[in-house]
Amino acid sequence: MEISNYFSPINLEDILVIKQQTRLTMGQTFLINHKDGTFPVLDKISIAIVGVNEDRGSLNNRGASLAANEVRKYLYDLSPKTSRAFVADLGNIILGEKVEDTYIVLSEVIAELLKLQIIPLIIGGTNDLVYANYKAYENIGQIINMFSVDSRIDLSPDAEEFNSKSYLTSLMCSEPNYLFNYTLVGYQQYFVDTETINLMNSLFFETYRLGEIQKDITRIEPLVRNADMVSIDISSVRQGDAPGNKDLSPHGFYGEELCAISRYAGMSDKCSSIGFYEVNPLCDSNGQTSHLIAHAIWYFIDGFLWRKNDFPYKEKENYKKFYVSINDGNDTIIFYKSKKSERWWMEVPCNEDKQQKYLRHYLIPCSMEDYQTALNNDIPNRWINTRKKMNL
Repeated sequence: MEISNYFSPINLEDILVIKQQTRLTMGQTFLINHKDGTFPVLDKISIAIVGVNEDRGSLNNRGASLAANEVRKYLYDLSPKTSRAFVADLGNIILGEKVEDTYIVLSEVIAELLKLQIIPLIIGGTNDLVYANYKAYENIGQIINMFSVDSRIDLSPDAEEFNSKSYLTSLMCSEPNYLFNYTLVGYQQYFVDTETINLMNSLFFETYRLGEIQKDITRIEPLVRNADMVSIDISSVRQGDAPGNKDLSPHGFYGEELCAISRYAGMSDKCSSIGFYEVNPLCDSNGQTSHLIAHAIWYFIDGFLWRKNDFPYKEKENYKKFYVSINDGNDTIIFYKSKKSERWWMEVPCNEDKQQKYLRHYLIPCSMEDYQTALNNDIPNRWINTRKKMNL
C-alpha cells in the first residue's frame, strides 16, 4: 500500500510556520509532507501525524474539520526535547465522497502504519473517527485494550444509529470483536444515565468519574499504560481551559491534567495509536483550545522519549517478582516490579490454550496500592474483571 496516495500535502504558509525564530522548533525537526517537497521517508520514523478534516459524522460540532491545521500552527512553534527527526507529519487524509469512505481510508492508513510499527497520532475531526481507528486493529487481527478520555459515554440504544455520540455501539457490537477491554475516564455523572453505567459494568469494562480521577491524577497512569489505543475528546476538558467545542461544560479536566494523561500515554510501551478529537476552531477563543492540544501532543512525544521498553512479557529477569497469597491460600496473585522504571504489573491466571491469544492482556499494569490491597487480603477489582473476561 502506497499511503502517500491518501494524503494531501500541507501548505506551510497556511499554518504560519514560517517565523523568524532564533531557537529550534518542532516544525523544523518534523519530516513534513508539504506542497513544495516530497512525501516523508518512514524508515526511521516512530510517530506519524495524521490530520483528518472530517466532521460529517458530527452530531453537534460542525467546524471540527478545521482543527488539524489550527493545531499545527501552535505545535510546529514549540521547542523540541531533541533535534532527532523521528516524527513525520503525513498531511491530511483525502476525504472520501461519503463519510464512510473516509473511515475506510483512515483505517487502512492506520493499519499500514501499525504494521510498520509507527504510532499514528490522529488530529481530528470528530469522535466517530475513533471507530475507524479501531477498525485498523481489526484489519490486522490484533485484540486490543482501548482507553478514552471523555465527559460522556458515546453509546446509543439504537444499534442502527451512528455518529460522533453513538459510535461505541457499533464498535462494541462488531463481530468478530477485537476489543478486550475498554476504559473511560472523566465522565460526568449528569451526562450519563445509570443504565449505561450498568451496561459497562456488566461487560467488565472500566469507567471512572471525573471527581474520582481528579482526587489523584497519578492513579490514571496504570489505566493508560494498559491501552493499545487512546482517544481524547476535548469536551472532557473544562470550558475555561478549552472553549473550542460545542459540547461545553464548566466542569472537566484542567489543561494540565490533560497534558499529564497524554504524557502517560506516550510513556506506555503498549500504546500504539492516539487520537485527539472534537476541537472546533469556530468556537475557540484566540486559538486557546488548539494551543492546548498542541501542548498535549508535545507531552505525548516527550513521554515517548521516556519509554523504557519494560513491558513484562519481554525479559522477566529485569523485574522483581512478588507472590501474594489471598483467601487462606485459595488465590495467589503474582506482582512484577520493573527494575528500570519501578512500575508495577499483576498477573492474572490464564489457561495455556488462551495464553497466546491474551499474551498482551493477562499482565495488567497496576500500582503499589494494588499490591498493598492484595497484602491486606483483598483482590483488586481490575484483577477480578480481567479474569472473568478471559474465562468468557
